[in-house]
Amino acid sequence: MKITDIRATTVTVPLEAPLRHANGCHWGRFVRTIVEVETDNGIVGLGEMGGGGESAEAVFRAMKSYLVGRDPARLEEMRFLIANPTASLYNNRTQVLAALEFACLDILGQAWGVPVCDILGGRLRDRVPFASYCFFRYPNPATGEGEVRTIEQVIANARALKQKYGFTTHKVKAGVFPPDFEIEVYRVVAAEFPEDRVRFDPNGVWSVEEAIRFGQGMEGLRNDYLEDPTYGLNGMRRARSMLRVPLATNTVVVNFEQLAANALDPAVDVILLDTTFWGGIRACVKAAGVCETFQLGVAVHSSGELGIQLATMLHLGAVIPNLSFAADAHYHHLTGDIIAGGPLRYQEGAIAVPTGPGLGVKLDYDKLAEYRDLYHRLGGYAYDQDPLRPGWTPLIPNDRWADPADGRVPKIPS
Repeated sequence: MKITDIRATTVTVPLEAPLRHANGCHWGRFVRTIVEVETDNGIVGLGEMGGGGESAEAVFRAMKSYLVGRDPARLEEMRFLIANPTASLYNNRTQVLAALEFACLDILGQAWGVPVCDILGGRLRDRVPFASYCFFRYPNPATGEGEVRTIEQVIANARALKQKYGFTTHKVKAGVFPPDFEIEVYRVVAAEFPEDRVRFDPNGVWSVEEAIRFGQGMEGLRNDYLEDPTYGLNGMRRARSMLRVPLATNTVVVNFEQLAANALDPAVDVILLDTTFWGGIRACVKAAGVCETFQLGVAVHSSGELGIQLATMLHLGAVIPNLSFAADAHYHHLTGDIIAGGPLRYQEGAIAVPTGPGLGVKLDYDKLAEYRDLYHRLGGYAYDQDPLRPGWTPLIPNDRWADPADGRVPKIPS
């Protein structure tokens, strides 16, 4: 087979409500770039990358001069062709490489008649468990519903997620409000579900001292881990020395140099592998092998996926033996998807690993066109800004918290 064409389409898919986080907000939608790689025998492989627009589409068009006429099975050669570690100091193509790798693995699976997980070593599990992802949220701009700001709203939302999807692990996404308010929220969530596991993620915005104070306050709960309480390997190492709660990260161990540094002088106990951040599924499998050697925990990170990237997360989760924890996903916050048959379904808190050839998902071209047109109408949004806090700049460490008593509703285009 030879690659004959690469196409990229930017889409925006609505969320149930705007998701607030430590650095800003997802303004009621996710923006993603969908990639199609076509071969000379008519197979089309699918990839996905976060963000998008004209610049992202132009990057993938530029990849034609690199890849057209090449064999999609030569993935290691493609890795150096697209993301040579020295050249990448100038072009930062890791996420582009990941989307293209997804598509090429999809092509190979279709050509060979096997799911991607079989190419990666064969499945160890047929279903991947997921955690609820409990965000603070603004109300839906169209309906006025879905706000999560008060402790009562947090608990009501967590109950609804558990009832609808069957989650038995609950992740509180925070770093929005003052830490004392958020520790109260976390304790109430843990008390509400005493048989379930809990985890907490403030996105690295606390000082080391605040991370230690908060971490000591959550000892004794059924914690999976405390994720990114502060930023940087040395900060995490200092916090870890004072805590009896495992620390996790998806921000300060995102490549093999950092993984080696963490193995030699541990700062983090659990590595959250992201198929985009690490440059593909294969890189995550390799990193999981390193973690297995050093007995580090592994989980699967979510960076705001649609169905194509979710499929890569499922195939990753299927093949790594040391998947120690339920995976993360934003997926249940979406109101739709671009894959045929609609969104992949949760059952008892887990999603089945696709069994069809390749990634096991196909594009719904009507939905692709609908969400492409929605992107053209709404455009992008500033992920690192809060719509109710114009001029606000999130610091690290942060001391500029939102007010949990502020019930104003932002005006967000929809």
